[in-house]
Amino acid sequence: MSAVPFSTNRAAGELLIDAEADSMPAPHPTPAPSLARRILLGASVVLIAFNLRPVFASLSVMLPEIMAATGLSATAASLLTTLPIVCLGVFAPLAPGLGRRFGTERTLLGCMVLILVGTALRGTGNIPLLFVASAVAGSGIAVSNVLLSGLVKRDFAGQAALMMGLYTMAVCGGAASAAGLTVPLEHALGGGWTSALAMWALPALLVTLIWTPQALPLKPVASESGFTVRGLWRDRLAWQVTFFMGLQSALAYIVMGWLAPILRERGLGGETAGYAVSLAVMTQVVTCLVIPAVAVKLRNQRGLAVGLALLTLAAMLAMLFAPLSGVWFWAVLLGIAQGGTFALALTFMVLRSPDSHVAAHLSGMAQGVGYMVAACGPLLAGLLHGWTGSFRASSWLFIGLGIALVIAGLGAGRTMHVGAVTVPRR
Repeated sequence: MSAVPFSTNRAAGELLIDAEADSMPAPHPTPAPSLARRILLGASVVLIAFNLRPVFASLSVMLPEIMAATGLSATAASLLTTLPIVCLGVFAPLAPGLGRRFGTERTLLGCMVLILVGTALRGTGNIPLLFVASAVAGSGIAVSNVLLSGLVKRDFAGQAALMMGLYTMAVCGGAASAAGLTVPLEHALGGGWTSALAMWALPALLVTLIWTPQALPLKPVASESGFTVRGLWRDRLAWQVTFFMGLQSALAYIVMGWLAPILRERGLGGETAGYAVSLAVMTQVVTCLVIPAVAVKLRNQRGLAVGLALLTLAAMLAMLFAPLSGVWFWAVLLGIAQGGTFALALTFMVLRSPDSHVAAHLSGMAQGVGYMVAACGPLLAGLLHGWTGSFRASSWLFIGLGIALVIAGLGAGRTMHVGAVTVPRR
């Protein structure tokens, strides 16, 4: 899943991760928008969030059909599932600069166009275009992940918790819908995998049409930031938080990219496998909302981090080896565990930061580096399947990533701040 900002109520106010906090000035006083405009803006944010994951989930459930119809090798399929995740790491650091230059709203409009075009191009059935389309959509998703947090903080500061809850639910809902409905869409449309994948351009088209009249009239806000952060990239705790984010994302994108093929290889039908993935993703909503509130009340989060990491590992191994009669139970357990590690990774970015400027830089570091780490997960899972002819060999990958996640959690869960400091620019 993408980094979603986390908010927690404090006596002194609300602290919220914002990847643009160091580059966005305090806004000049402006007339309060009307209630109707705020409702439209909030609905638009939720609809944009819905479109940030179907590209990943819809492809995974159709991989067996794509490979059979095109002769795509297991190695190429691994690269195809990994490419959008690589884009998340490559393009996320560019988001604040793009937002400053073109304005957050206009940049998000450009991102929606990229997601729309990339998703639609997957319907051509051309394999080289399928790779290009995945990269195009992935770049739009990467920048949107970052900019939406700043938009929520700026325009919904008083309702940040509500908006973040809706944001998280929309992201999970988009992924779950794509996982559960793509195969039924293929059967209903009768146009094969190309039509089923291209259909997910329709939600992106709808949001683009709704967002265009809101975004085009708005001009960019010039940066007036007078602060920078030093020492973050040399800090051990910052790297532990980053690796916790990256490793839990690696396991999450293995589930999103390969769980349906794993279950289909074990004998489940395409629709049933898609529904199992959909259930696992939707269950994440519950723990995404609960875990942050639990984490901030604990003296430290080491035990919580280790417990969730081990639960994730156990559920993933069960998907590989446990009787299929229990697949629904394991799907729910997997959703609880992965929703928890995702939420905890976001919470660490707040709890381990002494101020909002450091939190912003730590968020950017965790997204940029973390998603590059995450990309290795589905890539290696696919390569292992290609080399061995079975997904069973992936169990060693799951175990390795799980152990590494436990180690990162033991470090990131300590009650202390990163050693980075905020200083005035010269």
